[in-house]
Amino acid sequence: MHDDKVRVLMLGDVSGSAGMGALFLGLSSFVRERDIDFVIANGENAAGGFGITESDFRTFRSMGVDVVTSGNHIWQKDEILSVLDREDTILRPINYPEPCHGRGWTVRRKGSCQFAVINAQGRMMMSPIDDPFRRVSEALREISKATRLVFVDFHAESAEEKEAMAFYLDGKVTAVVGTHTHVQTADEKILPGGTAYITDLGITGVIDAVIGSSPEKSIERQLTQLPIKSEVAEGEGHMQGVVIEADAVTGRALSIERFTR
Repeated sequence: MHDDKVRVLMLGDVSGSAGMGALFLGLSSFVRERDIDFVIANGENAAGGFGITESDFRTFRSMGVDVVTSGNHIWQKDEILSVLDREDTILRPINYPEPCHGRGWTVRRKGSCQFAVINAQGRMMMSPIDDPFRRVSEALREISKATRLVFVDFHAESAEEKEAMAFYLDGKVTAVVGTHTHVQTADEKILPGGTAYITDLGITGVIDAVIGSSPEKSIERQLTQLPIKSEVAEGEGHMQGVVIEADAVTGRALSIERFTR
């Protein structure tokens, strides 16, 4: 902690072996260089681009990720279901209906602070699951008893829905960041109420690709309109995300900086 300030690293969707390799090679040094207090990473694409295994989760934790968030691909590996029930450092979107496995938010103490993380999923152009706005509001009533440092990973397709969520939560949470589209946006800002926002963190994986997938397969699918399965791209991995500095007492964001490394 730094004079009542905290620095939180939020990483875009970690995709396949290139993404995991980028974390292995770059995360610890980045944390040291930037004096990061808490690390959040979206891990739903860690297993070859689709889902996450228990081994992937353990690797995230061993590399220094404090909380792993996810999205619609969290359900693709059956072995992760029991992990979701046992562990409070891996989340599935809060607005999946009961009785889905796992939880959508957690509060973790690190150093002298408690950090809350909420994971939600959008509905526009995605599955019509429960209302993310109301479900997040319900969670905040409980979380507010423990901490003002609240970081929301909103896994959604629509920029409109992501921006609406950010303004809906402005002043109530420290940050709302978008994931899912794998293309980093250049609209990072602090909203009037003190909430940091970016429409999409980007990808931790191959950026010289089509949202992390093989360009060849993506082109073939566009030309033929056949249901050709995507293949995660191979190549040099990059980390993308944001560093957010916040007041440890009030929870207000002081700055947000996006990066590609």
